[in-house]
Amino acid sequence: MAKIKFTKGELKRQRDALKQFKRYLPTLQLKKQQLQLEILQQNSKLTDKKQAFEKRKQSIVSWVGLLADPIGTGLKSFLKIKRISLRLKNIAGVDIPVFETVEFEETDYDLFVMPLWLDLAIEHFKDAISLIKAIEIGEKGVSILRRELQITTQRVNLFEKVKIPAAEENIRLIKIYIGDQMANAVGRCKIAKKKIEELVLEEVSA
Repeated sequence: MAKIKFTKGELKRQRDALKQFKRYLPTLQLKKQQLQLEILQQNSKLTDKKQAFEKRKQSIVSWVGLLADPIGTGLKSFLKIKRISLRLKNIAGVDIPVFETVEFEETDYDLFVMPLWLDLAIEHFKDAISLIKAIEIGEKGVSILRRELQITTQRVNLFEKVKIPAAEENIRLIKIYIGDQMANAVGRCKIAKKKIEELVLEEVSA
């Protein structure tokens, strides 16, 4: 613990620091609440996306045998990602990535030559890939929020359990010391006054 000076100047400094800590703490507490709420909301969205992905995966499994077809084995050529679109969302001063869409490379094919199931397969796989990317980006966002929540919680604890109590205790000790010094000074003044009065009386009596 840092050593404090028992002076009026130090008392003012400690009071100013305490006022600043108490003004800043509610902001930190609000940020902590906002981060906690956003993490809950993002986790709920992730759960929905994971459930949607499992359903899509099951729908693919039902006709996955078709992928053994020569056309099915070349399905990857229709699923090349061109661009993943994101936007940034600001939560209590923290930017997290939010998934928007996946754009795939355009691939032309002869509808008269290719089997009827190819369109459906491409659609299902594109949907599954989009959900995978959405989950990955969502998990990244939650990770960023969790790190920020940890830092914010540490700061809240620092203010609540260390900074504010320390400043309050320092103020209490300084006030006691200054009070004692003032009481001692008054006592010394009374003693000095009494001695002066005694000397005056002695001079008068002489």
